[in-house]
Amino acid sequence: MVSQAESPDPQTRVERPSDRELVVIRCFRAPVHLVYCAWADPALFRQWWVPRSYGMTLVSCEMDVRVGGTYRLEIGHVSMDRPMAFYGTYLEVERDRRIVWTNEESADGAITTVSFAERDGGTEVTISNLFPSAEALEQELASGACDGTAESLRQLEEFLRT
Repeated sequence: MVSQAESPDPQTRVERPSDRELVVIRCFRAPVHLVYCAWADPALFRQWWVPRSYGMTLVSCEMDVRVGGTYRLEIGHVSMDRPMAFYGTYLEVERDRRIVWTNEESADGAITTVSFAERDGGTEVTISNLFPSAEALEQELASGACDGTAESLRQLEEFLRT
């Protein structure tokens, strides 16, 4: 049974299909190929991904978006001695349809699937995070991750307009 989770943004829908999965859905007024490129091209990705209100910067962005390719993102903040690293491996890549990757920076990392679907001339993006345990999902929710994702998606909307 799918339960609705509270969304920090009325344009962003958050669902919990199970005790281990969190799904975030948002529609964009842009064609699928442009939205996909914003996720798959490191030069574009770095322009919208990190929530601005958090005062963080994307210090490094390495992405080899292909099956077996890897990514490494380093995010900095003035309060940190060194950047936080997020990294993993791409498991599936289907141009303009979906990207699946691991989050290997901790044992509680989710497998993330981002799907792109044409809807009414725009693009519906569905982000599904499947966690290894219910506790890992609860920890992610407690960290405020939904707020950060919603803000990043608002920034993607702004980026796609320009």
